[in-house]
Amino acid sequence: MKLLYYIKHALLNVAPSVYFEFRRSRLEEEFSEYSDYVLERANYYCRLDASFNLPPESIAIKNYQRKGYTSYYFDLKEFLHYFPKDFKFEYYFGDETHIEPVPTLFKARPIEGDNKNSVLFKLDKRRHFRFVDDKISFAEKKDMAVFRGAVTQPHRIKFMQTLFTHPLVDAGQSNACQEHPEWQKPFMSVEEQLQYKFLICLEGNDVASNLKWAMSSNSVVVTPKMKFETWFMEGTLEAGKHYIEVKDDFSDFEEKINYYIEHPDEAEKIINNAHEYIKPFMNEKLEQLVCIKTLERYFQLSGQYDKSK
Repeated sequence: MKLLYYIKHALLNVAPSVYFEFRRSRLEEEFSEYSDYVLERANYYCRLDASFNLPPESIAIKNYQRKGYTSYYFDLKEFLHYFPKDFKFEYYFGDETHIEPVPTLFKARPIEGDNKNSVLFKLDKRRHFRFVDDKISFAEKKDMAVFRGAVTQPHRIKFMQTLFTHPLVDAGQSNACQEHPEWQKPFMSVEEQLQYKFLICLEGNDVASNLKWAMSSNSVVVTPKMKFETWFMEGTLEAGKHYIEVKDDFSDFEEKINYYIEHPDEAEKIINNAHEYIKPFMNEKLEQLVCIKTLERYFQLSGQYDKSK
């Protein structure tokens, strides 16, 4: 799979501009009935409401080079091909959510506050945008919640301190822990985690990397209120509709889990809503068009792209 990934990007690098013009036209034609939806998403990612000027030192597409963060580099380069090579832009790679003084392409941003200078783009997608084909019904799963992941941030440490020994939770830390060696547990595959009715998704440095595949499963996502969002538009997810929200201190965790164990019909409504939410993100061609239109909006507002031409 990794070899095919590199071959694909090598071919894109040598493709003529006419290929990308043709490709864009075909996508626009194929999804013409979704034009309003595509525009709505592009406006969400690029929330700027006025034109702006980029500094002279901003990088031009023709000078964009790989400097670490390979997946980020290729995920952006794939769609920069659709625009003139002298167009300029700002970008920031990595698990970072600060706000830059000029509009900048980011993987993630804070949900609250003035975040318009962080323009979201679909970055590190091979890690974050994974989905599952869950064959196990909610009714067949264990009446428990599961968590596996690195525990380094204070909120994840708080979770382990509070719920590690709870009978409704199978929690395990994937990284080494000298202070709490008992927290470390063997690797648990996604397939093994799907045996549980509830999947705990905790934000790390930004969003929870397991959120997308968890929402595509027949289990229910459990998480405190989300503070960050990515291309997945976590800021539009609704507690009680797409996932179960618990307090930051997890004091209502047991009450919430027991409620949905006793009311499986309501749990399955959340699962169905989650499945409906992720459908557009699973349409690769539609996602490509939204990526193009998001960059198009960025270049338009920066005074570089005139759609009429």
